[in-house]
Amino acid sequence: MSRSRATRSLILVAAGPAAVLAFAPAAEAHGLVGRTDLPIPEWLFAWAGTAVLVISFVALAMFWRSPILDEAPERRLVRIPRWLDVACGALGVAVFVALVYAGFAGSQTPTENPVPTVVYVLVWCLLVAVSALFGDVFRAFSPWRAVGRATGWFLSRGGRSAPEPLEYPARLGLWPAVVGLLAFGYLELIAPDGDKPNVLATLMLVYAGVQLFGQALYGVDRWVTRGDAFGVYFAFFARLAPLVVRDGVLMARRPLSGLSRLEWEAGTIALLCAAIGITAFDGAAEGPLFNGIRPGLQDTFAGLGLSLGNALQLTYLLAMVVFIAIVAGFYRLGVIGMRTDVEHHKRDLAQRFAYSLVPIALAYVFAHYFSLVVYQSQAMIYLASDPLGNGSDLFGTAGTGIDYSIVSATTIWYVQVTALVIGHVLALAVAHDRALVDFGPTKEAVRTQYWMLAVMVGFTSLGLWLLSESNG
Repeated sequence: MSRSRATRSLILVAAGPAAVLAFAPAAEAHGLVGRTDLPIPEWLFAWAGTAVLVISFVALAMFWRSPILDEAPERRLVRIPRWLDVACGALGVAVFVALVYAGFAGSQTPTENPVPTVVYVLVWCLLVAVSALFGDVFRAFSPWRAVGRATGWFLSRGGRSAPEPLEYPARLGLWPAVVGLLAFGYLELIAPDGDKPNVLATLMLVYAGVQLFGQALYGVDRWVTRGDAFGVYFAFFARLAPLVVRDGVLMARRPLSGLSRLEWEAGTIALLCAAIGITAFDGAAEGPLFNGIRPGLQDTFAGLGLSLGNALQLTYLLAMVVFIAIVAGFYRLGVIGMRTDVEHHKRDLAQRFAYSLVPIALAYVFAHYFSLVVYQSQAMIYLASDPLGNGSDLFGTAGTGIDYSIVSATTIWYVQVTALVIGHVLALAVAHDRALVDFGPTKEAVRTQYWMLAVMVGFTSLGLWLLSESNG
């Protein structure tokens, strides 16, 4: 496919969401109370989202006739100086140490300590968008990667060499990262003291110790790309970015094309389904449906001899697992459907199309946490000036507050829904390009995408419902 035709295809696919949402019938204006009233009816967004996916599917079938993401060329931009890599790692270590100190020495009120905001807002939420735009930023600043690399360098300078790392077991794949991601989901959404600064500081040290141990066993690069939950998580989103660093050189590439270069690892689907499911559960946990079921489940578990607190935690944990299973079920249904049209084993198809889940994970994070990032990130202006909560004012900003008028409730809803729909359209585009690579520009390839369209409609409907639940 020529460069101009490829560009037209991308523009047509991206224009679908804008066109449908722009020409959707205007709703009657009503006053908003917080975020409880929707700017336009929910059914309109649901139909608009489905229409976007259908229009985008037709555009893909008509104008995207050959792969444009698989093995897309990369263009060299600039060589990154070695000192910059070292400086980024050193900065990451310094920030990590400062946060651990603030977690132990500072105020234990979560809103008066920077640790919860940095961990749950700047890292867990904002860094997802940064990674999707600029590449694997977390890898550059990862404190445990920096310590591991520095340790190896000092040993070599002293005339000694570190023991030869063990061969990383292929069957282990990304499963250590899956376990880490689930543990973080539990900490963020379920653990009763998950927002306490000293608890977070302790767990940061524990996690760093685990990472250093893994690096010592299997080597720094092998472990950070497989066993580090945060490193693996953000690296997936970095595959969407138009920038990548290879051998110390910053390269430009076509957006989304990084997904086609991913090598399959055991646990990939589980990690992506967990990433989506954890965010989905976070949205549902705020809504009336789950909160209507929760008391009954809690009482049931309490009747088994658990305390009310433990019963509540078990209820939330079960719900999180159920949402991850729902996400996995959506994807499995699509794979089973594709299997009826093409002669491929279900496992092979599941592996080939798994990376279409990455844009969906991005859409869920952006849609669900957009308002949290916009509002709570402002807290760093005064938290940085008084990091220990002891009345200091290092930068003269300790007296500032959060401006909740910076973004209106209506704007939040439009941004959330637009992000959700565009993310699913991009996922459909990734799957379509994969089908063209595997099956060529044939009717067989198009038939497989009927099922992917159904999967995307299901994910979009789930996402819209979650938004209505969390805003309800």
